[in-house]
Amino acid sequence: MIQIFGQPKCKATRAAQRFFSDRKMRFQDVDLREQSLSDGELKAVAQALGGVAALWDPTCKRVRELGLQHIEPAEDRLFELLLEDGLLCRTPIVRLGAQATVGKDEAGWKALFEAAKAGGS
Repeated sequence: MIQIFGQPKCKATRAAQRFFSDRKMRFQDVDLREQSLSDGELKAVAQALGGVAALWDPTCKRVRELGLQHIEPAEDRLFELLLEDGLLCRTPIVRLGAQATVGKDEAGWKALFEAAKAGGS
């Protein structure tokens, strides 16, 4: 099943939800304000995206609140930060098994939709 990690007020998260709803594809909606990605989920998504840096959003409100906008954390520290606080991630994170996209990526969503329709993870 497709998972969409995001926040209700995020326009890109709502666009992803609408994309899959319009195609009558069921998905699990995960609100990052209530539940962060697990260690395994974060590792799988980071691997699918070519590294944890793809998930880091230095411009998000939460990064500014914590005063982290001017740092470039090392990969292992970045992983710890994202694991501790999912609100530091770019959103939405759309995942199907070992495949994932981040941000507004309609081409990526279409690929995940096709994989799910074909019986992918």
